[in-house]
Amino acid sequence: MQQPLVAISTDVRPFDNYTWHAAPQQYLEAALSAAGVFPVLVPSFGDRLDFDELLSSVDGVMITGSKSNVYPSLYGGDAGEANGPYDPARDATTLPLIRKAVERGVPLLAICRGIQEMNVALGGTLATEIQEREGSLDHRAPASDNQDERFAIRQTISIKPGSCLAGVFGAGDIMVNSVHRQAIDRLGPKLQIEALATDGTVEAVSVHDARAFAVGVQWHPEYWVKSDSVSARIFRAFGDAVRLHAAAKSCARAAAE
Repeated sequence: MQQPLVAISTDVRPFDNYTWHAAPQQYLEAALSAAGVFPVLVPSFGDRLDFDELLSSVDGVMITGSKSNVYPSLYGGDAGEANGPYDPARDATTLPLIRKAVERGVPLLAICRGIQEMNVALGGTLATEIQEREGSLDHRAPASDNQDERFAIRQTISIKPGSCLAGVFGAGDIMVNSVHRQAIDRLGPKLQIEALATDGTVEAVSVHDARAFAVGVQWHPEYWVKSDSVSARIFRAFGDAVRLHAAAKSCARAAAE
C-alpha cells in the first residue's frame, strides 16, 4: 500500500520576520519511519479550514507536543502569564480537528500538549504546575542544555489491564520520558484512562467506544522512536490503524463503483 496521508498539527511561531506554521522534525520523522505514513502539515487557521474535507482526504491525525499550553479560558482556568506561553491559533485548529476526527472514526494519536488538547476538546480540564501539588512527582525535564538528557527515559508508568494500550505494550509497567508541567485534571466524559504514573498523574487516555484508534499519551515517544521499542510500538500501532482506515475507505469506494 502507498503511504497513507496523516494530518499533523502545527505551532504558530514568529521567526526571521515571518510567521511560521511548523512542526518539530522528530514527530514528522517518527510518522514517516515508524508509523510508515506520509505526514501532511495542517496550518493553524482555525475555522477557516474545512475539517470535513481534510478528514475525507487523510487517513489519520497526529497532534504534536509543543512548548505552548492550551489557553486556560477554554477549560475555565486562569489565563495568567505563569501558565503560558499560549498559541490560540493552534487551539482554534486542533480542538475542532480532534472532535471531528473522533466523530468520523479517523485514527488519532495525540502527544504531550496533544493529550491535553484532546482532553479539553472532549470536555475535560487541565491542572497547571503539577510539580507543586502535594505528593506529586516533578514531571518536568531535567535542567540541561543537552536534549538527550532532557528527554531521557526515566519514569515508570502503569498500563491498565484490558486497555487499548495493553494491546500494544501488554498490561503492567513501562518506562517513558517526562517533559511536562501540566496534566489532565478532570477527565473528559468521552475519555478513559489508559495509564498512570506512580503519583496518579494521567499518562495516557483513549476514547470510549472509539470507531478507530484514538489515543493520547503525555510522554514523548517520538524522541526515541528509532532506539526504544516502547516508543516505536505506539507509532507502529497508530500506523497499522491508519492503514486499516485507508483500506476500509478504498473498499467502500470500490463497492460504490
